[in-house]
Amino acid sequence: MVYGLFRQPPRGVFSVKINYHPKLKELARKLRNKSTKSEIKLWQYLKSKKMMGYDFHRQKPIGNFILDFFCNKLKLAIELDGYTHTFEEIVKKDVLKQERLKELGITVLRFCDEDAMKNTDGVLQVIRCFIEDCEERKKHTP
Repeated sequence: MVYGLFRQPPRGVFSVKINYHPKLKELARKLRNKSTKSEIKLWQYLKSKKMMGYDFHRQKPIGNFILDFFCNKLKLAIELDGYTHTFEEIVKKDVLKQERLKELGITVLRFCDEDAMKNTDGVLQVIRCFIEDCEERKKHTP
């Protein structure tokens, strides 16, 4: 299941430096060492520029958040949500996070853990479609 899709990235420059809270760097490092099964599985397809040549990072600090996966060139965040993301309190935090990331020009694709594990091909296809859409828009940007 995909929660957030295809908001158009800003025209022109696709690679912009985005600051983050310095204290998040160590936490991100710890999270990389405690990845969920779904994060480990999806990372196998994103790492080392395997996803259509794009450079993704995992547990990437951006602003006051840590994103599961992030590609700066595409301004694309990929979030894998476990069952706790159905709790009202967590949903509110996710909405605020997504709004703030949108303000930074970042598109968020959200998938549930179960889809990442059981429908990996479908998840990868959504990501590929997003990238193809970005590339097509970039061709037509003056």
